[in-house]
Amino acid sequence: MKGILGKRSTREDLAGYSFMLPTIIIIGTFVVLPIVYAVFLSLHKVTLLGGVGYDFAGFKNFERMFDDSKVWIALKNTAKYVLIVVPAQTMLALILAAALNAKLRGRTFFRAVYFLPTITSSAVLTLIFVWILNNNGLLNEVLEMFNLPTHNWLAEPSVALFGVMLMNIYSTAPGFMVIYLASMQDISQNIYESAEIDGANAWTKFWRITVPLLKPVTFFVVVLGVIGSFQVFDQAYIVSRGEGGPNNSTLTIVLLIYKYAFKSLDLGYASALAFMLAAVIMLFTLVQRKIFGDEKN
Repeated sequence: MKGILGKRSTREDLAGYSFMLPTIIIIGTFVVLPIVYAVFLSLHKVTLLGGVGYDFAGFKNFERMFDDSKVWIALKNTAKYVLIVVPAQTMLALILAAALNAKLRGRTFFRAVYFLPTITSSAVLTLIFVWILNNNGLLNEVLEMFNLPTHNWLAEPSVALFGVMLMNIYSTAPGFMVIYLASMQDISQNIYESAEIDGANAWTKFWRITVPLLKPVTFFVVVLGVIGSFQVFDQAYIVSRGEGGPNNSTLTIVLLIYKYAFKSLDLGYASALAFMLAAVIMLFTLVQRKIFGDEKN
């Protein structure tokens, strides 16, 4: 009997693994192997000209980043970007979701309109914002109408990064809005009705009921926002034409990795920077988990 059960269990295991095999191959090919190869590259000095060569460098690529001034500039820009963009896009998404969750006329139309930036190409949105924010763009024309100071928003180092931030907030907040909206619609109306009986107004219900019940969702949104903000690349690349200018004001860590990997062809150092970025993202995620606490509570 035990032999028969053992053979049946083996056949079931083989059948299960055969169904999993396509997924295992895809994940192994496009996730596991690239990570292993990146680890290998980060420990070597790679030469591409005149044939591919690998010279073992140990942890020299990781040590090098501490003396690289561009790394610290990129980290500073990226940290500033994260600290401004993530709270802004989270709050905007929550406000839009609350507005669209209300029983207002035409809310289906506005939901579709607000969601359009999410399904629009990031490159196209960036080019539109470049037109709006340039020296003779729409924003400066509006500011001139009200006699307010104008700027060359994407060419002045003091404000260029804020232009990139504005693009990202506009393009990402609608996606998070949908997540909040779906979660709000999952909250039982009985809770709100009980609060109304106790005399709670709309503002009290929002801050005392909706926001606390959305705490796990907010944790999820903030984590996604932090990961996405640390990986910002396309807007900074298009605005600065791949250089991170003006005066390195839009140089982000991913853009720096791109420059080292594909312009300087320093694949070993670029791989080390990529692992440094992954460690920073993991650290920020753990800090957020500590701040938000156990999402079951």
